[in-house]
Amino acid sequence: MGLGRAYAIALTGMDGHVVEVEADVGTGLPGLHLVGLPDTALQEARNRVRAAVDNSGERWPRGKIVLALSPAMLPKSGSLFDVTLAAAILHADGRLPDAAVASTVLLGELALDGRLRSARGMLPAVLAARAAGCRRVVVPVSALGEVCAVGGVEIRGARDLAELLAGLRGHTELARPGKPQQPPEQTGPDLADVVGQAQARQAVEIAAAGGHHLMLMGSPGVGKTMLAQRLPGLLPPLTADESLEVSAVHSLAGLLGPDLPRITRAPFVAPHHTATAVALVGGGQGWARPGAVSLAHRGVLFLDECPELSADALEALRTPLEEGTVRLARSNGVVRYPARCQLVLAANPCPCAPARDVDCVCPPAVRRRYLARLSGPLLDRVDLHVTMHPPAAGALTADRPETSAAVADRVGQSRDRAAHRWARVSLAVNAEIPGPVLRREYTLDGPARRPLETALRTGRITARGVDRTLRVAWTLADLADLPTPGVDEVAAALMFRAGRAS
Repeated sequence: MGLGRAYAIALTGMDGHVVEVEADVGTGLPGLHLVGLPDTALQEARNRVRAAVDNSGERWPRGKIVLALSPAMLPKSGSLFDVTLAAAILHADGRLPDAAVASTVLLGELALDGRLRSARGMLPAVLAARAAGCRRVVVPVSALGEVCAVGGVEIRGARDLAELLAGLRGHTELARPGKPQQPPEQTGPDLADVVGQAQARQAVEIAAAGGHHLMLMGSPGVGKTMLAQRLPGLLPPLTADESLEVSAVHSLAGLLGPDLPRITRAPFVAPHHTATAVALVGGGQGWARPGAVSLAHRGVLFLDECPELSADALEALRTPLEEGTVRLARSNGVVRYPARCQLVLAANPCPCAPARDVDCVCPPAVRRRYLARLSGPLLDRVDLHVTMHPPAAGALTADRPETSAAVADRVGQSRDRAAHRWARVSLAVNAEIPGPVLRREYTLDGPARRPLETALRTGRITARGVDRTLRVAWTLADLADLPTPGVDEVAAALMFRAGRAS
C-alpha cells in the first residue's frame, strides 16, 4: 500500500496546464474513486484503465484506490488522462520506479486490450508540456507524426501499455519520432483557369500580398468561387511556428491523423451558408471547440452566398476579424482560439440573380433588403470590394492568363518587402499593422494624404476605413516595388474600398 503520482496535461482551449495525478492504494472496500472535477469521459476511464492493466499482464491492486487530479479546481476533460491514471496506480503499488514518472508527461487513451490510442489535442498538450519545462513526453506511436516537429522536449512513443511500462522500467527503449516529413505537395486549382475578370484577379493578388479581406459581388457563374478557391495557392507556405499553431487548432478539432499529421499550407475553410454562429466562431458544452474562423487561421475563410447566412452568424465575425482572436465563455471557463484569417465574401446582387443584371425581376426594395443583411460594421472591415461582370465572348478564346505560380512569385516578393519594413514591430503582413504605426511613423506626403482626408471629411470612409485604406496602399506599393505609396496607390485603394476600381 502506498502513494504514487504521474503527470498529464489538461487543455483549456489552446492553453494547457500540467496536472499531477496522485494515486493512493489503501485499505478498504475495493474500488476506484476519481476526484478533481473530471468530466464524463474521464469518469468512464476507470473501466478502461482496469481492463487495460489486466490485459497487459499486470496485477490490479487490491483495496481502495483514490485518484486525485490536481489542481483540484481546474476542470479536466477528455481521454488523454488514461495512461497517466494507469501509471499513477502502478507507481503507488510499487511497480514503477520514482525516476520513471518524474518530469515525464504521459498522454494517450487506452483501449481495453492495452493499446494506446491518439486523442484530440495531442499536439497542443505536447506544446503545453514543453512550455511548462517538462523533460519528457510519452505519446501513442500513432501520434508521433503529429508531434515530431515540436522541439525542446524529449518525445517518445509506445504502442501499448505493456511496451510503455517496459520503457518506464528501463527494460526497453521507447520509439523515437522520425524527422518531420514534408506532406506530399498538393496541386490546387490554378488561377489560369479563370478567364477574363482582370479586376477581380488583381484584387485577389492584392489580398494575397497584404492579407486583406475581400468581397466579390456578381451573378452566378461569373467566377467568384473559382477565384476564392485559388487564393490559398497564392499564399506562401506556413513558417514552422505558424504550422505548429495551425496544426494545434486542427488537432483540437480532431482533424489530424496519419494521412494528415501536420498543416503546412494555408488552410481553406468554406462552411455552408446554413452555418450557425457557433459553427463559425466555435462553441459547445464544457470547453468550447474551435469554429470555422479558427480552423481558417493563417488561411482563408470563404463565405459563399453570404447574404443567406443568419445575421447572428455574420455579426459574430466582427470582433475576430478585428482582433485576430476568438474568446468564448462556457460553463467550464473562457477559452481563446487564434483567428487571424483572410475573409472572402461572395454574394449575388439580388435573390433572383440572373446572368444579366437587366433581366432582374426583383423590386428595388427586395434588392436593398437582400444586401442589407450584410451590416455596415462588417463591410467596413473588408478592404477590397469588387463587382464582377460576365466575361466578354472573346475572353473565352483569349490567350491563357497568368498561372498561380507566376502570381505567387510576385506575392512572395511583395511579402518579403513588407516583412523587411515591419520587422521592427515584429509583424510581417500589411493587414496586421496597427493604425497608429501607419499614421505616425510611416506618414505619407501631402498629395498622397489628400484623397484620404477628403474621403474622411465627406463621410465616404470611417476612421477605421482610413487605416485599412492605408494598408492596401502599402500593399500596392510593395507590388509595384515602390518605397512608399503615392497618389495613385492611395486613389486605387480608395476605389477598391468603394467597389469602383478599374
